[in-house]
Amino acid sequence: MKKQKRIYLDYAATTPVDERVIKAMTPYFGKQFGNTMSFHSAGAKASEAVEKSRKVVADMIYAKESEIIFTSSATESNNLALKGIAFANKEKGKHIIISPIEHDCVLESAKWLEKQGFEITRLSVDSFGLIKPDELENAIRKDTILVSIIHANNEIGTIQDVKRIGEICKKHNVYFHTDASQSFGKIPIDVGRSNIDLLTASSHKIYGPKGAALLYVKTGVTIEPILHGGGHESGLRSSTVNVPAIVGFAKAAEICSKTMAKENERMTALRDRLIAGILQKVKGSHLNGHPTQRLSNNVNVSFPFAEGESLLIELDLAGIEVSTGSACSSRTLAPSHVLLAIGLKPQAAHGSLRISLGRWTTKSEVNYLLDVLPNIVNKFRSISPFKYDERT
Repeated sequence: MKKQKRIYLDYAATTPVDERVIKAMTPYFGKQFGNTMSFHSAGAKASEAVEKSRKVVADMIYAKESEIIFTSSATESNNLALKGIAFANKEKGKHIIISPIEHDCVLESAKWLEKQGFEITRLSVDSFGLIKPDELENAIRKDTILVSIIHANNEIGTIQDVKRIGEICKKHNVYFHTDASQSFGKIPIDVGRSNIDLLTASSHKIYGPKGAALLYVKTGVTIEPILHGGGHESGLRSSTVNVPAIVGFAKAAEICSKTMAKENERMTALRDRLIAGILQKVKGSHLNGHPTQRLSNNVNVSFPFAEGESLLIELDLAGIEVSTGSACSSRTLAPSHVLLAIGLKPQAAHGSLRISLGRWTTKSEVNYLLDVLPNIVNKFRSISPFKYDERT
């Protein structure tokens, strides 16, 4: 029997490293291994590589090189943004605003800050996952120091109007941070035009290596470091710099900047084909997130009376790899906080799949999923204690 080729459709969780990225990184593992803080030639070459990389990623978001802080992960960047702003600006106020559909690292940072005496306001979102600008503006107080709203949601793909959010924050003299881990490299971002003060981006979401990310900190923004040591990264992130990963991150960003428009067009066509096919072939299926204001590679669908983890396992046996939500929290049995926030009941949230496309996704792979998925959903519906009725 011919072995089924594995089809990876979980690019929102992580991406394979592009061969061009590996090639760019390779010299910095052995031949050019210097520490950026060393004053000899090897250190100077390593430092030069990091600074060239800093310019590449800064140019991607129209920022200054001096405004880019390299970190180890988006989780670290988000922690630095929230905690760093909170403690550096606590004399002004202790009020922070977030959305209920942030990544867990933002939600957990906010919970931790509450224990330190800060007050957190969690906005609501509509059924598509969009915040309401009027609600945000009404929530801002004299003691508000930060608004942190995710740019594009990692589970449902909904893209927020960061320009409008930035305008509101600027009007009220409040810092605006956005987690752009899923959007960086897929959507053009101009931090100046959108009045963004802090922005998080990650390497492994754009075909770069794990272990590299960034936090953009606008010139003049006051932030307290959470790691103390040798004063790396302008004193905001002490730790020996991961030169190979940073070089890889920059190479991945460079490739994305050159291919973004064409790749978005290709993936949008595949995404829309997949959405239309699922909604047509699987009775009662429901698209989660905004129908058009969403990431070009994101499909999140609920299947009534079919349990998501069971669907995932059966698809995996058929050679297809997807997820039931964020890979950072999908091993828990709790329903997705994002799906609950947009109004899904726990049962519907449990019966949802996130399918995310990528650079090497093909039309034939999408077609194969559309051939396999309906039968798998029907199989689990047939054994569900809650019988699905197509008339409902």
